[in-house]
Amino acid sequence: MFIRFKNEVESVLKTALKDASFKLLPIPLEESEHADLATSVAFRLSPILKKNPVMIAGEIKEKIQLKENTLIDRIEVAGAYINFFVGEKYLVDTLNAIQSDDFESIVTNAKVIIEHTSVNPNGPLHVGHIRNSIIGDTLARILRIAGYDVEVQYYVNDMGRQIAVVSWALEQFVFDGQKKSDHAIADVYIKANRVLEESVNKKSEINTLMQRLEKADKAVIQRFSKAVQLAMDGIRETLNRMNIVHDRFIEESSFVLSGAVKEIVEDIKKTGRVKSDNGALVVDLSDFGIDKSLVLQRSDGTSLYSTRDLAYHKWKAQNCDWMIDVLGADHKLISTQLKLVLRTIGLKQPDIIIFEFVSLPEGSMSTRRGMFVSADELLSEIEKHAYEEVNKRRPEKSEEFKKKVSQMISTAAIRYDVIKISADKSTVFDWRDALDFEKQGAPFIQYAHARACSILKKAVEEGCDFENADVHLLNHENEKLLIKKMAYLSNVIHTAAKELKPHILAIYARELADAFNQFYRDSPVLQADENLRRSRLMLVRCARRRLRITLDTLGMAAPEEM
Repeated sequence: MFIRFKNEVESVLKTALKDASFKLLPIPLEESEHADLATSVAFRLSPILKKNPVMIAGEIKEKIQLKENTLIDRIEVAGAYINFFVGEKYLVDTLNAIQSDDFESIVTNAKVIIEHTSVNPNGPLHVGHIRNSIIGDTLARILRIAGYDVEVQYYVNDMGRQIAVVSWALEQFVFDGQKKSDHAIADVYIKANRVLEESVNKKSEINTLMQRLEKADKAVIQRFSKAVQLAMDGIRETLNRMNIVHDRFIEESSFVLSGAVKEIVEDIKKTGRVKSDNGALVVDLSDFGIDKSLVLQRSDGTSLYSTRDLAYHKWKAQNCDWMIDVLGADHKLISTQLKLVLRTIGLKQPDIIIFEFVSLPEGSMSTRRGMFVSADELLSEIEKHAYEEVNKRRPEKSEEFKKKVSQMISTAAIRYDVIKISADKSTVFDWRDALDFEKQGAPFIQYAHARACSILKKAVEEGCDFENADVHLLNHENEKLLIKKMAYLSNVIHTAAKELKPHILAIYARELADAFNQFYRDSPVLQADENLRRSRLMLVRCARRRLRITLDTLGMAAPEEM
C-alpha cells in the first residue's frame, strides 16, 4: 500500500510542478519522522529559480489538487519541506489488501539467474561460506516475491586443481564411509596436500590428471565425478539444514567438454588483448587500470577456472535478462577482470554482490590445512543451545516439540544474524547473541508470530466472533503504527530487490515484530469489548500474515508455538 501512496504523491507533485511552470525530474521523495512522506523539491528548485525555497514550497502546495478516493489525507508545508500524510482510507485499504492476500508485486517477465555458494567440493561448508549461501538464498526469495522469474544456480567446480587433488587422494588414502561424505573428503584432501607439499613427482601426477580431463579422458572424468559427487552430497545436506535450495547445479566441466571454453577463448582473441606470457595466454586489461593480466590458458594448454567461468557467464547471458553473482571479498579482482572481459566481447555483465567475511570469536579458518569450523558443527552447537533454552522455557512440552522448535530457532538464528548486516561489512557471529530471546533477533521475530497465533487460537477456543470487524475502531496510535508498518512491506521488498540489499528486509522484520509487540502491550485484545475485540482480532490476523510472509522471505520458520 505504501507504494500506491508514494505513486500518488509523486503524481500530484508532477502535476503541481507542471501547473506552476517548474521543471525538475526526478522528484525527490524522502521518508520522514515528521510525515509519512516528504519532498525537498523546493530546495532543489531554489538555485534554479533564484527564489526562497519556503516561497517555492508554498506555491507548489497551492497548485496541488487531490482527487477523490486518494490515499493522501492532508498536505502540510514545514519550512521548505512539503509533507504528505496518509489517512483512514490508507489504513482500511491496507488491512483489506492483507486479508485478500493482495501483495504489490512487480509485474515482470524478467528472468534472473542468481549464482551463490559455489564452494569447491573438497570439503564441507564452513562458517566463512555460509554468508554467501544466506545472502544468495535470501535475495532469491526477495526477488521471487517481488515478481521476478528466478533460477538459483550452484556452479560446481568439478575439474580444477583442487578436485584433481581430491580425485588423486581417493586412490591414495582410505575414505571413511562412516563420516558425512564432505567431511570424509576433507580428510583425504588434507592428507593429500601434506604429501604434495613434499613431493614434486606427486605434483606432476596432478598436472597429468588435469591434462587428461581436458582431453575428455573418460576414466579421469569418472574419477573426478565420483569425488565431486561425494562432496556435493554432503554440501547439499548442510544447505538443506539451513533451508537453502538451489534450482540447478551447473558443472564446470560441461563448458570444456561442449567446446564452449574454446569458443570463449577465440572470442577474446578477436579483441586483440590476448598475448603470450611464457607460453601461457593472458588478457591485457591495463587500459582499464588493471595492471594484473587475466590468465586465459596455462602454458600446457589447460584452461583455468576463470576461463571456464567466462564461458559459464556467456551461457548465462544468453539464457536470462539479469545475472547476479554472490562472491567473497577475495574475488574483487577476478570479478572486475571477468566483467571487463565480458564487456570487451559485447556480452552483458553480471551484478556482483561482494560480501565481507563472517567469522567466529575463535578465529580464522582454512580448509586446506584443516583448521576450520564446519557449518555442520556450528549448526549442531547452536541447535543444542536452542534446545536448552526451549527446555528451560517450556519444560512441560514433549521431546518432539522441543526438538522441532529448537531446530526452527537455531536455523533462523544463524540466518538472521548473518543477513541483518550489510554485505559490505565484516561481522563476527556469536551464537549467544543470535539466540538471545531478549534481544531483537530471530527468536524475537519468531516469538511475535507465535504470540499472534496464540491469541487467535485462544479466541477460537473462547468462541470469539471474527466477522464484521470495524476498522474505524482501530484508532489507538500503536494500532495505526502497526498498520502502517504492515503496509510498508512491499516497498521494503522492492527496495531490497532493486538495490540487492537483503539486510533491508531483516531490519524491517525486527521493526514489524516490535510494532506488533507494542500494539499487544497497549491494546488488550481478548479483554476488549465485543466490537473492539473483533477489530483487534482482525488486526492480529493481518499481523500474523505479514510476519509469516516476512519470515518466509528471510528463509526462517514461522512457529505457531514457542
